[in-house]
Amino acid sequence: MSLPRSLRIAILTVPGVMLLGSLSGVVAGSGETNPWFATLVKPALYPPGFVFGIVWTLLYALMGIAIARVLACPPERDRQRAALLFAAQLVLNLLWSTLFFKLHLLGPSFALILVILAAALATTLAFARLDRIAPWLLVPYLAWLCFAAGLAFRIWRLNPGAAPPY
Repeated sequence: MSLPRSLRIAILTVPGVMLLGSLSGVVAGSGETNPWFATLVKPALYPPGFVFGIVWTLLYALMGIAIARVLACPPERDRQRAALLFAAQLVLNLLWSTLFFKLHLLGPSFALILVILAAALATTLAFARLDRIAPWLLVPYLAWLCFAAGLAFRIWRLNPGAAPPY
């Protein structure tokens, strides 16, 4: 018995997306252990640090499954467009940690998260043209991006003197 095509693809896409997400965090020095980040004033709704690792692991896994389902669709123009949108929003997502945690650019990182949100929404709509389940797998990501945008905005506003280290 052979595995469904989307599952065979997911065997590559899920770990691939998760690995890229992890690498971007490591390269950027993201998280609670970042000395610069530890000095910032956080908003009252800021969750404990361990929550981010759990949430991003789940979100990257769902994203990997969603793109696998889309890539398993018959090759056509809509599939290519959806895959390109997914790749674009993922690249922007991966750049965010560097902009925020490594370069310490609070305002631009807030602006970038809004662009990521728009790109993720466009990706979700493109996925909906191809598959019933794939767009729903991205809904938690969209919700988290909204929450993360709120956090990024509040951190930026609460830390007006948090200048880049150069």
